[in-house]
Amino acid sequence: MTRRLASLTRRLAWLTTACLLAGIDAGTAVRVPAPARKSPAAAPLKTSATVRRWMRTMTLRDEVAQLVFVPFYGVFPNTRSREYARFVRLIRDTHVGGLILVNWANGRTTQKAEPYTLGAFLNRVQRLAKVPLMVSGDLERGASMRVNGTTPFPHAMAFGAAGDPELARYEGEVTAREARALGIQWVFFPVADVNNNPDNPVINTRSYGEDPQKVAAMVKAFIEGAHSDKKNYVLTTAKHFPGHGDTATDTHLNLATVDVSRERLEQVELVPFRGAIEAGVDSVMTAHIAVPALAPPELPATLAPQILTGLLRGEMGFKGIIVTDALEMGGIAKGYNSGQASVLALEAGADVLLMPPDPDAAIRAVVAAVQSGRIPRRRIQESVARILAAKERVGLDRVRTVNLEAIGDVVNAPEANEKAQEIADRAVTLVRNAPGLVPVAAPERACYVVMTEGRYSSEGQVFSQELRNRFPKATLTTLDPSMTKEAVDDAISRLPSCEQYVVAAYSAVAAYRGTVSLGGELPQTLEQLIGSGKPVTLVALGNPYLLRDFPKVSAYLATFSTATTSETAAVRALFGEIAIGGHLPVSIPGLAALGDGLQLPAVQ
Repeated sequence: MTRRLASLTRRLAWLTTACLLAGIDAGTAVRVPAPARKSPAAAPLKTSATVRRWMRTMTLRDEVAQLVFVPFYGVFPNTRSREYARFVRLIRDTHVGGLILVNWANGRTTQKAEPYTLGAFLNRVQRLAKVPLMVSGDLERGASMRVNGTTPFPHAMAFGAAGDPELARYEGEVTAREARALGIQWVFFPVADVNNNPDNPVINTRSYGEDPQKVAAMVKAFIEGAHSDKKNYVLTTAKHFPGHGDTATDTHLNLATVDVSRERLEQVELVPFRGAIEAGVDSVMTAHIAVPALAPPELPATLAPQILTGLLRGEMGFKGIIVTDALEMGGIAKGYNSGQASVLALEAGADVLLMPPDPDAAIRAVVAAVQSGRIPRRRIQESVARILAAKERVGLDRVRTVNLEAIGDVVNAPEANEKAQEIADRAVTLVRNAPGLVPVAAPERACYVVMTEGRYSSEGQVFSQELRNRFPKATLTTLDPSMTKEAVDDAISRLPSCEQYVVAAYSAVAAYRGTVSLGGELPQTLEQLIGSGKPVTLVALGNPYLLRDFPKVSAYLATFSTATTSETAAVRALFGEIAIGGHLPVSIPGLAALGDGLQLPAVQ
């Protein structure tokens, strides 16, 4: 048996050699391939000693968890509650990298955090964390968007109407100072979207306007202001890349598409983002929009390597943190689960996974992708290094808690409040004024109708109080979309004979709403007042495009914000207490051009 096996082996070897040499001319050398060289080991990541110390003890799961940011409300739950136990698990045991402050609904109204409660809660959870937490928030109107008792800046478009980048720089300074006092180190602002679509239901007044260069100037000014005080340095964020302004879909509900050419993107959408990068923006937030000129038509930018790696990192040279918009939004969640979206976002080039619906599933999926070889571990470590370097940059390696007693020395400062009111005053824009209805000549002979967005909303309270302070006997009624037609008709019928109507209509951008139009019976009621034959002055608190729905109003005044400062500014403008000098930062198709604005001096 042994001899037969040896003979068979020799024959197989001979046949193999013959096959290898077949077809080779005599005298032609047979070139044997050199053995494959081992690829050189990747160069070590360039990090500080602090970052290396933090990373040294991290497992793969710890590294992935550092990329995940989870939401919190700023309230302090009972330490024996399930809610608190969940935070303990995610922070102390899972080691998530950070938090994002969000508002919460109590069934009737949207609630914000209270300054001292927020600071106390953050101090508690920071002590639970092995590596300090990065705390973030959409502070788009300064801290007042998420926290009560802070400086009430108006929306970004109000700054666009005022037209002075120095005002945006000031907002950046105050926002950074208040954020750091509260325990927030990362601000998801400025909005770099160019709002050139009047039907946009989710950007609208969050944008500085529709002129790319002017938007870029405001974006740069805010970043510079937020970076001006090194003791109160915050990370800034340009959003929503590559530009969410030309959409008519709320991406909290569905995927939107920006179907324009690459040339148009360069001329419009990308201009403010390039300005932000020049100004040293720390991070860029992705948009859940499809951009067929850049990537496959059904692929959200958040998951598109052509956009995040190819364009943002490669062509635009951005070196900072790329953070996804919330992965719980419909633009992502309706097509991908937490794990799928997280893996694809990291493959596309994102560093931070913001608000995955299931943080544990997201971490498991990414860990599995690394273990299978789909995602190199070094790719994860690069993102971790960026996040940890940012934590060091804001000083979390030295101090991670806040001085609760000092909060009252910083937030809601009188001089900042005065400046916020000045900004709101300067933003007021008079688009139409026939026949000279503004300022109101006979305030006590006019009827005032306040149209809010909800029965339990605080909208209109400041406007009404300011009106009553000036004219205690003025006729005033408040309507909301929940009222029946009979109730609305009854309220209007109770108004006495009026020389004119002044309608203050609130229409703010809100997630998951999908529209910025008036709701319920309010549009029909406003048309009824316009058809009465008496002049109607419409004051748009929020959405400036409201004039498109009611083009027959006699006078039209826009504040570009529902902030309390804008309510006060509207009343001041109506009665001639301030000069009206704002200019439209957007065009209203068929009715008003970009830059329009009637200028009126103060008369009191």
